[in-house]
This record gives sequence, C-alpha cells and structure tokens, in this order.
Amino acid sequence: MATKPIIFIVGPTASGKTGASIRLAKQFGGEIICADSRTVYKGMDIGTAKPTAEEQDGIAHWGLDIAGPDERYTAAQFKEYATKKIDEIRSRNKVPFIVGGTGLYVDAVLFDYQFPKPMDTKTRQQMETMSTEELFKYCVDNNIELPVDDKNKRRLLRAISDPERTQQRSIAPSRDFIVVGIATESRILRERITLRTDAMFEDGVIDEATTLAKQYGWDAEAMTSNVYREIRRYLDGSASVDEVKELFRTRDWQLAKRQMTWFRRNAYIEWCTLQTLESHVARLLAHE
Repeated sequence: MATKPIIFIVGPTASGKTGASIRLAKQFGGEIICADSRTVYKGMDIGTAKPTAEEQDGIAHWGLDIAGPDERYTAAQFKEYATKKIDEIRSRNKVPFIVGGTGLYVDAVLFDYQFPKPMDTKTRQQMETMSTEELFKYCVDNNIELPVDDKNKRRLLRAISDPERTQQRSIAPSRDFIVVGIATESRILRERITLRTDAMFEDGVIDEATTLAKQYGWDAEAMTSNVYREIRRYLDGSASVDEVKELFRTRDWQLAKRQMTWFRRNAYIEWCTLQTLESHVARLLAHE
C-alpha cells in the first residue's frame, strides 16, 4: 500500500485554514496536526481561535492543549511531537494534514530541522554588546524568526539565543509532501481579522483571560502575548474594550504580515485562494 502523503496547509492568521482543512480531511480520510504556537496551550481557547469540538466536526485534531500557559513550548518539541503523530496517522491508513501559520513549526517538520544546543555564555555576552539594529540584522541574515516586538533588544537577544535557532536543515523536504498556501488580499484578510476579533469578545474572551490570569498569573509564558496582554490593559483600567479590540486587530495584522514574509521564502509552497484551495488539493491527491 502506498504511503500517504503529508498535506501542509499554511497561511496567515484568519485566512480560513481551519475550515478548509477540516473539509479536506473529511473528504480524504485525514487527521489534522495543528502547527500553531498559540493553540498548543490549554485553556486558551477563545483568545487563540482554537477550533471548538463542534467545528472539528469529528475530525481528529492533534497539537491542541499540549502545554500549560505557564510552560515554554518550543519548535523542537513540536517537531518531535508532529513526527510521531505523522507516523501514527499513517499507521491508521489516514492522511496527515499539518495546518497552521507558525512558520518555524511548519519548516521544522517539512525540512527536518536539527536544533542546536543553547548558546554558550561567552557568545551570549558578545551578543549583549550589539545594538538593537545589529541584532535585528543578525536575525534577518540568519533566518531567525523575529519576535513580536522586534525593536526590543531583550526580545531580540532571546530569539537569537534560543535553542530553536536552526543551523541544519534539509535542502528539500524529507518526506512525500504536498504544501499549499492560502493567499488572501490584504483588504479581505483585514476584514476577517476584524470579524474574528469581534467574535472573540462576544464569546467571552475577557472572562477567559481573567480565569487564566487567576490560575497562572499575567506573567506566565503564554499570557504575555496574543489578545491576553491587551485585555490586561482593559482590566487594569488603562484601555477601553474598543481600544483593546483595535490593539489586537493591529497586532494580528502585524502577525499576518510576518507570517506571509516567512512563507514567501518557501519555494515549495503552491499558492492558491481560499476559494480554490480545496479543488487544488483534491487534484493533487488524485495523482498520488
């Protein structure tokens, strides 16, 4: 029996990956591995737009709720996890779908990244003498994913010194694969981000953030990013709900642009629109 290909569906946040991948998984007997650095965290459901049980529509989803918000979860851990799940899915004669917008997670599996040891103390000290501009350039030149606040020297240093910095990768993907990306017009993507933001607040993301903060604290690993840090500003009285929404829409748009910058460097991605994605993947699978 032929080995099932691995289907990668990538694209920026709010581009429609979740719904499309679920429909394709239903059609072709697939299971989904979520490549998203936000949905790995337990309890962070609304604020990360994690697919609900109803939305999953009976399709097995992996990579959700596998770390606590107070834990650090790395791309190296994801690669190990996803590789194991791919083998398990194939053993069930199912098609593995890797779906998400976290480029480092996707590439770690696609190109079989080999993660180096943490940076030594001497090198770290040398890096600390560099300017913010020099650190930014170092990240760009060495294919290191920039932090959300890429003008913050401490965050740039952390990105560089992180053991996730990959020094070795395969020149080409290491397994049978199909990689498709969702290309979305800026205007449409902004509209989708706005609609999703409004839905999050209607669904109770403020209550979710409050509950998580009580359990893990606002300084927990996963609470310092995403919509949760903006909600903290509302709860301490320094911003209104409308201001928090606008801040989050802006940050999600910035995230989407960073994600597209990352994915556009990957020559193996076949780009299509959300409307043509499913028929395109169906055609590709028909030839497997």
